[in-house]
Amino acid sequence: MSSPIGISLSDLHYEHPDGDPVFDGLDATFPLGRTGLVGRNGSGKSTLLQIVSGNRKATRGSVTTRGRVGYLPQDITLDPDLRVETVLGIGEVRAALRRIESGDGTAADFDTVGDRWDIEERAIATVHRLGLDRILQDRNDFDRTVGTLSGGETVLLALTARLLDDPQVLLLDEPTNNLDTAARGRLYEALRQFTGTLVVVSHDRDLLESVDAIAELRDGALRLFGGNYSEYERIVAAEQEAAQAAVRDARNDVRRQARELSAAHIILDRRERYGRKMFENKREPKIIMGARKRAAQESAGRLRREHEGNLEQAREQLTRAQEAVRDDREIRVDLPATVVHPGQRVLDEPLEIVGPERIALRGPNGSGKTTLLHRIADAGPRVPFALLRQRLDVFDDDLSVAQNAALRAPHRTPQDIRARLARFLFRGADADRPVGALSGGERLRAALAILLAADPAPRLLMLDEPTNNLDLPSLGHLTQALLAFEGALVVVSHDERFLAEIGVTRSVTLGG
Repeated sequence: MSSPIGISLSDLHYEHPDGDPVFDGLDATFPLGRTGLVGRNGSGKSTLLQIVSGNRKATRGSVTTRGRVGYLPQDITLDPDLRVETVLGIGEVRAALRRIESGDGTAADFDTVGDRWDIEERAIATVHRLGLDRILQDRNDFDRTVGTLSGGETVLLALTARLLDDPQVLLLDEPTNNLDTAARGRLYEALRQFTGTLVVVSHDRDLLESVDAIAELRDGALRLFGGNYSEYERIVAAEQEAAQAAVRDARNDVRRQARELSAAHIILDRRERYGRKMFENKREPKIIMGARKRAAQESAGRLRREHEGNLEQAREQLTRAQEAVRDDREIRVDLPATVVHPGQRVLDEPLEIVGPERIALRGPNGSGKTTLLHRIADAGPRVPFALLRQRLDVFDDDLSVAQNAALRAPHRTPQDIRARLARFLFRGADADRPVGALSGGERLRAALAILLAADPAPRLLMLDEPTNNLDLPSLGHLTQALLAFEGALVVVSHDERFLAEIGVTRSVTLGG
């Protein structure tokens, strides 16, 4: 028996202001339960959540949801002077409660409170369930300001606000960004307890392993896979193996049909020469020879059209087979200029680094990991270095990828720069795209390409939460690039799977 439908999309159309279509007649459903929404950066995942939540209007089509909707966007930017009660959306209810308790309550106050007489207790309990005991211990803490919270605490506080509204449909866009390991664990547990329809956009493999289904957004269409992310990968891998085999078969058929067409041309040419010779020798009456010539021409035309049609059909089949093969290109890059030899001193303080170490900076939110990266940069390492901040602020957004790379490597030729960018999948016109038009994953890939193609190339690379906002293919590209890097590496990340895949050799844990 199929699961009840929590979200239904019918004939959904949406296009960007420049006319570029994102969805063109999208029909899809999300079942009750937990669904992970995946797809390449730029495929429209965040746009789809915004449309379902009502924060963005579709060009055409309808969205039907089963119950109240709660939506947590990817980038939560809050005024640091906002009070906790305002973020939680309970400021008016608390004020009405105070007036009622003091005897000054009005009918409007009772309407505002409704059945939420225990809203403060519920808020405190929910906050504690998400591990935010520090910021909300009693009623007085509702007046605290957002400026006293870390980025991770702000995300969890915003999630608390959505849960307090008792939504039946919950939409989350990259909720684990900026969360430390402990906070991620609490988020996982809160989502496991959610009983409505959950749709979560995430690159967090651990979170995606805990869902009931995976919905893939690709080329404007949505496809639902039962099971978690590992099951989705298994199904896609099997399909791709079959697709590659179909391409091989179709390519062989094209070659066979081309050979048969060539052979048919040879036979037809021989027949034509023979017929012409017979006609010239005039061995039979002219009327009979003319009839034979016309019959031969018609037969040759049918044979030629048949073979040409077979070849065209084979080519069309090859095109269809190739369209079923995913373009999951891999970065393969050699970076000899980044080599740091064993025993070579890279940094003396505030952190000693010797040789091509790969160091993970760990610690809870607010423990000073980003600050330490900036202190390392200010200390002046002994080798060329680069710091890639979370904001990816190494670009002029109005310039192309190639132009930005040229600014970092003024002594390299344009051909050399383009060759280096091509290794990071920026080939041809892709290298000429303005940086401002790139998706999150493309921006990170471009930033790495530009930094690693710089003159001189960095031998110490520092990355601050590089996996935030990446789709899973882009995360794979980042991993491939860092595995090719031969210098020293310092990475701030809460993604334990990613740290293991890039071969971290040492961890430095900062306190609270």
